[in-house]
Amino acid sequence: MFMKREFTIDCGPDFSFFHAAKSHGWYDLLPFKFDDDDASLSGAFNAERGVISFCIRDEGDKLKVKATGQASEEVVTGVVKHVLRMEDDLSDFYTQTRSDGAMNWVTELNGGRLLRSPTVWEDLVKSICTTNCSWGLTRKMVGNLVEKLGSSGSDGKKAFPSPGEMASVSVDFYKDEIRAGYRSAYLFELADTVASGKLNPASWMHSNLPTADLKKEIKKIKGVGDYAAENLLKLLGRYDGLALDSWLRSQFY
Repeated sequence: MFMKREFTIDCGPDFSFFHAAKSHGWYDLLPFKFDDDDASLSGAFNAERGVISFCIRDEGDKLKVKATGQASEEVVTGVVKHVLRMEDDLSDFYTQTRSDGAMNWVTELNGGRLLRSPTVWEDLVKSICTTNCSWGLTRKMVGNLVEKLGSSGSDGKKAFPSPGEMASVSVDFYKDEIRAGYRSAYLFELADTVASGKLNPASWMHSNLPTADLKKEIKKIKGVGDYAAENLLKLLGRYDGLALDSWLRSQFY
């Protein structure tokens, strides 16, 4: 059944939709899509009764959300708040940036929130797809994963594939169709491990482990080094590591 609804979400005084949505390259990776013409962020995710697609637009002190699919307003609101980090408390961070003349612009723009995917699983796979390659190749791999393995909603929009969907194909499929190169075996093994219940990335969101120990757990996954682990940790709300990639290092050099 095709269901479409519109509703609004109140924004806090220190929240900037634009700076949260375009905080880093995730907005450029499917299923996300940022429309510069009307300043909207769209995406899709898997829910109990199928794929839900959404479009978020800034309305000043509110966000206007259009959603398609069979899910309650409460469920969609939870996902929107999660991906935009709307409930993150940045008050201490803003106190520090406000007192630092070189960083005060962050406070003025209400920056600091990093866009994340609806699930830790999606963020983990995307992080692996950013390692040792150009951004163009990252976009290609993630786009292929969504287009070739993701489920479609009633409006045709596709969500990021689930662990089960990714475990249903062979290593050769990742090499030939996803163009994942050396990551092919890593992605297949990871998907199989998560689909079988041996690993639950979602548990990292509320883990009681110290960050250093959690980083060690994440790095046990093949294909995840310091950069990918620290990038994922930021999306989990842990900012101890810098996650310096080759582009950023080149700018400092």
